[in-house]
Amino acid sequence: MNALKIAVASGKGGTGKTMVATSLATSIVPEFKVNFIDCDVEAPNAHLFLRPEIKETQPANIRVPVIDEDKCTACGICVQICEFHALAKLMDRILVFPQLCHGCGSCQRNCPEGAIKEISRQIGSLKAGTTGAGIQYYRGELTTSEPMPTPIINQVKKWADPDENSVTILDSPPGASCSVVATLHDADFVLLVTEPTPFGLHDLKQMLGVLSQTGSPGGVIINRDGIGDENVEKYLNRTDYPILMKIPYENRIAFGLAKGHILSEFMPVYKARFKKLFQTMLGRINGGRSR
Repeated sequence: MNALKIAVASGKGGTGKTMVATSLATSIVPEFKVNFIDCDVEAPNAHLFLRPEIKETQPANIRVPVIDEDKCTACGICVQICEFHALAKLMDRILVFPQLCHGCGSCQRNCPEGAIKEISRQIGSLKAGTTGAGIQYYRGELTTSEPMPTPIINQVKKWADPDENSVTILDSPPGASCSVVATLHDADFVLLVTEPTPFGLHDLKQMLGVLSQTGSPGGVIINRDGIGDENVEKYLNRTDYPILMKIPYENRIAFGLAKGHILSEFMPVYKARFKKLFQTMLGRINGGRSR
């Protein structure tokens, strides 16, 4: 088996995405070498369930421009090139707004006077450790007030650098923003978690639109099955995305999660279900690669 990346995502927060991601990871280890990456860098919470021992921390930086005013002629080329509006021309000066900069380096490369250099700016941190079950755990943390999670997501994914014959579980941020797209990029399979409510259906449709653009195979888990209505299931029956599991709404599940326990551990029946789910996803991944 080659290295696999499975992203767990949802169109909205609170659907049970992290519950599914942690249960899947703990259900397939130690049979498989598992890496877990918490990509919800604005509000990471998988560590509350996995309880890793953090062994390494490093800064997450981006390169931002600094203008040499002695060389700068205020031609404005850098302003025109910056699609993120991190540069602005004011009279005969170029202003830099570091918090808008994505660190792409386009301004520096295109400055005809060589008046732009880049300096490193910290926007968060990366942490790595190991859980008691032997899962290699990684997370990014965006500094409060920083507006851009995507660079940290890309850095923590690169830092993890999974080995051959490993399975990487990516716990995505909620929603359908750029940070979600960065998480889903290069995933071999995307597992979408939803709930059978009008809000769940609305956000699921958004995520299916994102997923169709990535080209990754995917499937759906309906959490809190039994509340709401059947419109989510009816909608999915008209798509190419199968329902791979249903998790019912039960008080004992809510109580266990509220105490910080992992579903597949405090209800062992789910360990077998998640193992079966993984084999189903593996079959779909291999089927797609063989075509």
